[in-house]
Amino acid sequence: MAPRNKEQEQEVLEWISAVLGEKLPPGAYEDVLKDGVVLCKLANKLTPGSVKKIQERGTNFQLMENIQRFQAAIKKYGVPEEEIFQTADLFERRNIPQVTLCLYSLGRITQKHPEFTGPTLGPKMAEKNERTFTEEQLRANEGQLNLQMGYNKGASQSGHGGFGNTRHM
Repeated sequence: MAPRNKEQEQEVLEWISAVLGEKLPPGAYEDVLKDGVVLCKLANKLTPGSVKKIQERGTNFQLMENIQRFQAAIKKYGVPEEEIFQTADLFERRNIPQVTLCLYSLGRITQKHPEFTGPTLGPKMAEKNERTFTEEQLRANEGQLNLQMGYNKGASQSGHGGFGNTRHM
């Protein structure tokens, strides 16, 4: 498991606060996010109506449903499934760095949505950099044999009597 990075966690909280336009409740990173209420509000801010029901308080099971609703919403938004944390990673504090990775991924994906004009989180997304080559440029390398193509400067196995025999010199 990756070590926790307090600076990244603080950056994530500041980004969420900026997107929501409100101050987050005080407390430790995992405590602010644990019940999923802040996360659901974030999902609704990015895509209005993506989380229909937010449980403000209730049993642990009901609060864990908030996290599951958030996960479903960001999956639809475009966050890759392998970057989405498990509910227990946050609720039971099993893998907080994975939660941070997921939120960074969400912040990065917002750049692909032109309707979102708020602050971004993490590095800028790469743009498509398509190159075109002429037929002449593509064929320029065909006449060369490189060492990876099996050319080995004249050495061969001719005269090797066959598998399992010794070589006679």
